[in-house]
Amino acid sequence: KTSRSKELPPSDPDWLYVRTASMVRKVYIRAGTGVGGFRKVYGGQQRRGTQTKHFCKSSGKVARYVLQQLEEMGLVEQYENGGR
Repeated sequence: KTSRSKELPPSDPDWLYVRTASMVRKVYIRAGTGVGGFRKVYGGQQRRGTQTKHFCKSSGKVARYVLQQLEEMGLVEQYENGGR
């Protein structure tokens, strides 16, 4: 699962490549975005039955893994005060 609010894992086998391309684009548009920012961007509404919906952040492991791989490839570099 990519978020606590999701009920099922992604059905597309290439979902990680799509997420990586999306994250590279977002880093290009707005530099300095870290894992916490990406958790907020890819989060969504959590359905809680009869209760009202509630915003839930996405998984941090996916964002952290993608940013680490992009750093190894040389496409992204870390800021000294956090973020990339």
